[in-house]
Amino acid sequence: MLAVRTTTEELLAYLVAFDTTSRNSNLDLIAFVRDYLAAFGIESTIIPSEAGDKASLFATIGPSGVGGVCLSGHSDVVPVDGQPWSTDPFTLTPVDDKVYGRGSCDMKGFLACCLAMVPDMVARPLATPIHLLVSYDEEIGCTGVVPAVRRLGVDLPLPRACIVGEPTSMRVVDAHKSGIAYVTTVTGREAHSSMPQLGANAIFAAAALIGELDRIRAELVAAGDPSGRFDPPSTTLQVTVVGGGTAGNIVPRECAIRWNVRGLPGFDEEALLERFTRFGSQVVLPKLRETAPEAAITTDFIYKVPPLAPQTGSPAETLALRLAGQNRTYTVSYGTEGGHFQAQGIPTIICGPGSIDQAHKPDEYIEISQLRACERFLAGLIAECAG
Repeated sequence: MLAVRTTTEELLAYLVAFDTTSRNSNLDLIAFVRDYLAAFGIESTIIPSEAGDKASLFATIGPSGVGGVCLSGHSDVVPVDGQPWSTDPFTLTPVDDKVYGRGSCDMKGFLACCLAMVPDMVARPLATPIHLLVSYDEEIGCTGVVPAVRRLGVDLPLPRACIVGEPTSMRVVDAHKSGIAYVTTVTGREAHSSMPQLGANAIFAAAALIGELDRIRAELVAAGDPSGRFDPPSTTLQVTVVGGGTAGNIVPRECAIRWNVRGLPGFDEEALLERFTRFGSQVVLPKLRETAPEAAITTDFIYKVPPLAPQTGSPAETLALRLAGQNRTYTVSYGTEGGHFQAQGIPTIICGPGSIDQAHKPDEYIEISQLRACERFLAGLIAECAG
């Protein structure tokens, strides 16, 4: 690969062409980014997944051994299965003032902007380094970035600030909710449906548990958002998937409930889980065990996306507001990898091109004007890091 200037749209076309749906490997995309950076004399550190089929990439432009500003984005995208696309989702397609393609907004547009600005980063004698981090598996729980983040400040430089380029329409976001997902499995006993007294109906028990979750949900809505900054204005709870039963004439032995909570910063998810577990063990389980002593209710953790808490006046917030030409910060209700960086002691904000309203949909797109705004933001960052 030649070290030549490539436009954001050209790079975005390359990135979109890699089908990095989370169920797939992202190694081809990571190799493309590694080779692109190498053409400019930039070395990359590859952080493979445990299975070896995916990887994150970390690279530094500028002086080594110094904590700089980290630009972070994920390479994976959500599926297109069953969505009525008007264009090929893995071919970047320009239409008027937009470009369409899976990941164009969430969030390969940001990655393309960062890569397009690499020649400018290399051309300037940076006093403060700019770090690039490309991760995986954000869309299935923000898990892929964790091994990379844990190395920051160990064998990789610890950034003094991190900007996660999720689509915020280039507004500076300083806080978001957590995302916590569970699966609760009810095990009862099978019997002929004409003789229900010989069995223990797992679906009825699951319905009682769902009722408790709905009561908790209503209480969370009533408690609201004391900060007045979030939309919707409360911690939210949703039951998302329910599955159970074998046939129409069998008392169901098993039923599984997937549910999740999106908590305001500071929300005590342990207290919620303790209440739910207590209701299951004290109210629901005894009824099952009247006929099925072996009955059980288990709740397993699936993933946790930590919240991003406001850090007023932090280096990340001050820098991003200055670069964006803004004087206030915003919140979002979706989760990002930002909380993992913050938990590692790195001041973090979210700011990137595109609107979350376009993410995860058929005909996902990003406006060209948003790419230009991100380029200007990054040009300002380069100037700042050059001193």
